[in-house]
Amino acid sequence: MKVNSFVININSEQPDRLRAFYADVVGLPRNPDMGEHAFMAGNTPFLIDGHSEVHGQAKEPQRVLVDFFVDDLAAEQKRLEGQGVKFIRTAGREFWGGVISTFVDPDGNYCQLIEFKQPQ
Repeated sequence: MKVNSFVININSEQPDRLRAFYADVVGLPRNPDMGEHAFMAGNTPFLIDGHSEVHGQAKEPQRVLVDFFVDDLAAEQKRLEGQGVKFIRTAGREFWGGVISTFVDPDGNYCQLIEFKQPQ
């Protein structure tokens, strides 16, 4: 398969609430070229939409992890905690050298801040 592009699309019973969270709390920049429900996470479009078959909280939030690679995990975590975001894992070091903190969005999806610096 030749993939030309890649998009993350999260569906919600309450898409407006989720859009506000990712815009106002997480701070993802909007992507107006793709519509009012679109953001950018690095170079990847990140969409929030509604779906008639999605109801309530994520049933298995660890099944798909939304990973945000950041330069300064401690600063981003502090900023998010200052806005009321609850973390369920804080600065856990992985065997491969990355550091991960995990938070939960309003729909119960697990999102991770990941700091990974390549060895020089």
